[in-house]
Amino acid sequence: VLVAEILDFEEILLLTGLVVGCYWNSLSCGFVFDDVSAILDNKDLRPSTPLRNLFLNDFWGTPMAEERSHKSYRPLTVLTFRLNYLFSELSAASYHLLNVILHTVVCVLFLRVCRLFLDKTSSLVAALLFAVHPIHTEAVTGVVGRAELLSSIFLLAAFLAYTKSTSADHSIVWAPIALTVVLVAAATLCKEQGITVVGICCVHEVFVAQGFTLPMLLDTLRHVLQGKDGFPYAVLQTLLKLIVLVISTLLLVIVRVQVIQSQLPVFTRFDNPAAVSPTPTRQLTFNYLLPVNAWLLLNPSELCCDWTMGTIPLVESLIDLRNLATLAFYMFLGLLAYHSLRYRHSSAKTVIMALSLIVLPFIPASNLFFPVGFVVAERVLYVPSMGFCVLVAHGFKIVSHKGNLKKISWLIIGVLLTTHAVKTFNRNWDWESEYTLFTSALKVNKNNAKLWNNVGHALENQNNYAKALQYFLQATRVQPDDIGAHMNVGRTYKNLNKSKEAEDAYLVAKSLMPQVIPGKKYATRVAPNHLNVYINLANLIRANESRLEEADQLYRQAISMRPDFKQAYISRGELLLKMNKLTEARDAYLRALELDRTNADLWYNLAIVNIEMKDPSEALKNFNHALELNPRHKLALFNSALLMQESGEPKFWPEANRRFLTYVEEEPDDANGYFNLGMLAMDANENAAAERWMRKAIGLQAGFRSALFNLALLYSQSKREIDALPVLDELLRHHPEHIKGLILKGDILMNHKKDTHGAKACFERILHMDPTNVQGKHNLCVVYFEERDLPRAERCLEETLALAPNEEYVRRHLNIVRGKMAAMSAAGQPLTSAEGATMSAKEEKPKRVKEGVEEVAEESLASSQSDKRTKGKSTKEIKDIEEKRAAALKRLEEIERILSGD
Repeated sequence: VLVAEILDFEEILLLTGLVVGCYWNSLSCGFVFDDVSAILDNKDLRPSTPLRNLFLNDFWGTPMAEERSHKSYRPLTVLTFRLNYLFSELSAASYHLLNVILHTVVCVLFLRVCRLFLDKTSSLVAALLFAVHPIHTEAVTGVVGRAELLSSIFLLAAFLAYTKSTSADHSIVWAPIALTVVLVAAATLCKEQGITVVGICCVHEVFVAQGFTLPMLLDTLRHVLQGKDGFPYAVLQTLLKLIVLVISTLLLVIVRVQVIQSQLPVFTRFDNPAAVSPTPTRQLTFNYLLPVNAWLLLNPSELCCDWTMGTIPLVESLIDLRNLATLAFYMFLGLLAYHSLRYRHSSAKTVIMALSLIVLPFIPASNLFFPVGFVVAERVLYVPSMGFCVLVAHGFKIVSHKGNLKKISWLIIGVLLTTHAVKTFNRNWDWESEYTLFTSALKVNKNNAKLWNNVGHALENQNNYAKALQYFLQATRVQPDDIGAHMNVGRTYKNLNKSKEAEDAYLVAKSLMPQVIPGKKYATRVAPNHLNVYINLANLIRANESRLEEADQLYRQAISMRPDFKQAYISRGELLLKMNKLTEARDAYLRALELDRTNADLWYNLAIVNIEMKDPSEALKNFNHALELNPRHKLALFNSALLMQESGEPKFWPEANRRFLTYVEEEPDDANGYFNLGMLAMDANENAAAERWMRKAIGLQAGFRSALFNLALLYSQSKREIDALPVLDELLRHHPEHIKGLILKGDILMNHKKDTHGAKACFERILHMDPTNVQGKHNLCVVYFEERDLPRAERCLEETLALAPNEEYVRRHLNIVRGKMAAMSAAGQPLTSAEGATMSAKEEKPKRVKEGVEEVAEESLASSQSDKRTKGKSTKEIKDIEEKRAAALKRLEEIERILSGD
């Protein structure tokens, strides 16, 4: 409301239109560079993650307590990402749209701030220049730049609130000060540099609101120290306000230090080479970076998304000509500061506020007081550019008031705004994809190995491994000691199935790792992700069964270097599982869970170990842990449901069904999900549902062996044997060796179609594949009997008995056939005719099968199997089994009656 009252609607509309005109094409950009870690890989955005995690983890979703954390604490920024995800999940356009809106808000607030120390025209010029400045593309078009946008909104709002802390009678108004403190805290929770607004408020209070100059302050201080005079009332009021601000700031700093647990993040020499350089190289380089940043504001013609590594060569000597740029920068800055601190006129006040906006917000990123993880970053110039725009607008004001230069000054401003707007618009296209972003950066700088690596990664994501390898190899040439580049080369060789070259590349990377120094923490000297060289090398060589112990040694070496290296425990657990060292695998996963109990994948892996250890109840508990953390964890959903289904406990079936349904929502094209839903429906005697799910599975996966067989079995059990035949035909067309399918088809042909010729072909095909198959042999004997060839039936049963001497029903049938032959011989009847006699094939009720477990355990209903164990079955199941046994016994008695001729 305050902004709207002072600014014209036309000005707000002009700023909005200009921002939209410059940035509308950013809506077509994707997630690139740091967006991948902050958005795509950040679990804190997901609704399934508790909100409190936003206040426990850093900007990238890593727990602040972990040493690998970046220590960037920006929970309010992450909260806006989460809101984006809530409305549009991972639609990049919505994230970019919100960034454009936020940039518009910043521009409007900045215009309001400019009105405090510039006239209407000059403040509008400053705001327009800020709106179109190309240096802002990283902050606006890069989604992670939202931290700058949000922090700037609260920073400017805090400053505007503070300017209302003095009433018309020069007394203190505490409400705006309290609001300022709240807004400072909010700015800091969006990005750390937000806290610097306190310094800007202090400068404004002393040099603008109170009108002091540096000589006046020194005189006042001298008089007080000499005892000639006390502090003036105005000074005391100023001190009181500043003390409140400073104390509040100190409290925020203390809280911030507690959040990072008094640990600075671990950076490597590749991130910021000067930070690990000796004196005076470190000081000379860091000071030279100040004019480099100033030049980017003055001439943003060559912008680059990454300025790390060798982008800016170190300044290693006092005679390096680049020191002249540093000297010139400090001289110019000193002249401006001298002018603004010495005089009380409005121009001086404008300059001192511009300098405070440039200098104070830039200090945390300057490397002058503590190292940061970059050399130059364009997005951190977002707030400092406000001071730069104020200086340009102030210069424009001075020049335009000179009559003969007025038109020229307007022409220059017009050209400047136009060229900057065009540059910004074109720069946005660079952020369209990672490939376009990093190739554009290589046009500016070819000495940064990280850029070559990142272009390689972009090509790798497109599965263009051959071209990616060229960029990775170039990275190793630009920076031969870059461990990550050699790791990338190794990984790409592996993707190209060149294991020997991959291993050589990993060994080079491993040789570049610093040696462990006793008593010194390893993680302070190397990036934690570089330890992945041990993981990658071990993963490569463990494909060779003879080198499993060697791989295990590499995992243990990584763990010895960093006992909290979670990925090493995970990979080692997988290896130990492969080596059948189940107890050690379980211990590895339990150790990893001590480090991260919120990792659903770890609970899932532990459950798999439990299954291998024949502990299904513990496995189910751990699957449930995984699903509590990630309710849509696909593998946990599928395997836990499968475990419930195979338990044989009907009480688990509804939940198993729910999980399979959730699974098919996540994986609608996976036939296995529908197949197992069909299996559950068969268990529950829901035949219509079972048929529907089986048909769905077969439709997704033609020739799905298990689904086809179980659908045929379903038809057979439902007395729809004729419907089963086309399904069996399809099964045998895809899988002609499927013995169970041949047996079922033969049985249907003989007993329901009376097609002994077709049945005989089925059983003969079984014996061709497996001459020792007792059931196929016995059923062929039945065919011979049906064909009234008793001598051949006798020989066949004798051969069957030789294969299965303990099968009583075969022996009994042989005796019956022999008795029949004897009776017919005595009656003078030919032995090749047995009219009126029938004999049924030996039937089985096979258990339904699952894909990947194709062999079926037979559940024969013959009397010889009447002692089958029923322990653990429900009363209903036991009754069903007994009924089936009684039916089978009755069938066998009928067969024996027919054979004996009664």
